[in-house]
Amino acid sequence: MKQHYLSILYLVEQKKQVMQRLTGIYFGPSEKGGRGVFSAIYISEGTLIEVCPMIVLPEEDFQKIHDSTLHDYYFLWGDDENQCAIALGFGSLYNHDYEPNARYFVDPEEETMEIYATKEIFPGDEITVTYNGHPDDKSLVWFEDPNYDKDIKPNANEG
Repeated sequence: MKQHYLSILYLVEQKKQVMQRLTGIYFGPSEKGGRGVFSAIYISEGTLIEVCPMIVLPEEDFQKIHDSTLHDYYFLWGDDENQCAIALGFGSLYNHDYEPNARYFVDPEEETMEIYATKEIFPGDEITVTYNGHPDDKSLVWFEDPNYDKDIKPNANEG
C-alpha cells in the first residue's frame, strides 16, 4: 500500500499536478437546502480541499445560463464579470454561509477554482464558502435579498 501511494505521488510530481480532491469529502442532502459538500475526515486549516475545473461560457451564453436551472450553480467570471462559469467536481455544490469554514480562489488562466479550509473541519461537518467572495463581506446574498430580481443580469458573485 505504501509503495502504491509513493508511486502516485511520483506520477503527480512528474506531471506537475496536484491532487484534485481530498479523499473523505462527499456530497449529500444539506440542512441549508438542496445538496452540500461534507467531510468524513478531519481537515486542518489551510488544507487544499479540492481543485475544480471550470467550464467558462462566452458572454453571449450568460443570459441563457442565468435564466436556466443552472442559475443557482454558476459563478461570475472574467475581468468585467460578463461571463459565467460552472464548477465541475463538487465546486457548484458548496453551500453559502456567512461564517464559512472554507474559501474559494479562482485561477482564470488555468480555468480552475481551488477550495481551501479556513478553519478546522471535523468529520460530519458541511464544508461551506461565502458566495460574497470575501469572508468579511456580510452583505445579503442574492437568494436572501428581498429586492433581488432574477430577470436583471447580476453584477456580483453568485455561485
